[in-house]
Amino acid sequence: MLYFDCDYNNGMHPAILRRLGETNGTYTATYGYDAFSASAKERIREACGDPTADVFFLAGGTQTNSVVIDCLLKPWQGVVSAVTGHINVHEAGAVEYTGHKVFALPEHDGRISPHELEALVSGIQADETFEHMSDPALVYISFPSETGTLYTAGELADIHAVCRKYGLKLFVDGARLGYGLAADGNDVTLKYLAEHCDAFYIGGTKVGAICGEAVVFPRGGAPEHFFTRIKQHGALLAKGRLVGLQFDTLFTDGLYMQIGRHADALAMRLRDIFGRYGLSEPASSSRTNQQFFILEHRVIEALRKEVCFEKWAPVDASHDMVRFVTSWATKAEDVDALEELIKKL
Repeated sequence: MLYFDCDYNNGMHPAILRRLGETNGTYTATYGYDAFSASAKERIREACGDPTADVFFLAGGTQTNSVVIDCLLKPWQGVVSAVTGHINVHEAGAVEYTGHKVFALPEHDGRISPHELEALVSGIQADETFEHMSDPALVYISFPSETGTLYTAGELADIHAVCRKYGLKLFVDGARLGYGLAADGNDVTLKYLAEHCDAFYIGGTKVGAICGEAVVFPRGGAPEHFFTRIKQHGALLAKGRLVGLQFDTLFTDGLYMQIGRHADALAMRLRDIFGRYGLSEPASSSRTNQQFFILEHRVIEALRKEVCFEKWAPVDASHDMVRFVTSWATKAEDVDALEELIKKL
């Protein structure tokens, strides 16, 4: 079988596995107070151009979104997301479980519009019954979006400006951040994110780590007692070295960006192959490791005999949208083999 179903279906990048083995017998402090985590935090601060940034390590994406959003909001406040946003669709109501409403905005190729954001917030704030309503106080976006698309630096600045105008915080889900940063045409950097967000996280689980996400609060802006709040959410790793060491490795010698460039390049090959053989035009403008195609049912069934990929959504009586994903573990030979299968369809 060829596997293009997701970007965390293998173990970990070999460089991380080597370091885990090399350091296995090393004594460290617990709960993230170890030397590996300290080194990783300094590397991340340097990459973000923010020596004062607060950095914390958590285990997974849903956990990170839930904990960060809950801690950034007061009990009566809510969060704005694209209707397709991960917190609104694929996290089993984790944010609502903490007591915070999700306000869903329309998506435009995976992204939200600053104009629609302003209309939502200004309309609620102007309502005379405002005290009876949940207050949208935080904006959640993901980079890349759920459909693999990217906000430009200008679009991010426009959303940031609306947030500043109305007193909202901006939080960026970076579960696949490495693939966004490495994409052709991307003009957003870690430094730019640090300058335009109240919080964001650098995804590890989907970008080469066995598990782990690095939460960054620029300018020392972590919520009060955030460490304690992580503990309250049951999200504090006793062996914090596990995640710290992985990020220390990912941020050594440019490995994080190398992984992103590798996966993106192979995803662009997939995009070209599906178009060249007339199977499907891309269903989104993604330049990252997630590629979406609209395929006939007969093509889907034929490919699924030898290829693992996801059905994403029905389109009509004879077509579904599907998703193909590449990662650090995807090989050029895998893409070559897929092309040979497609040639025979």
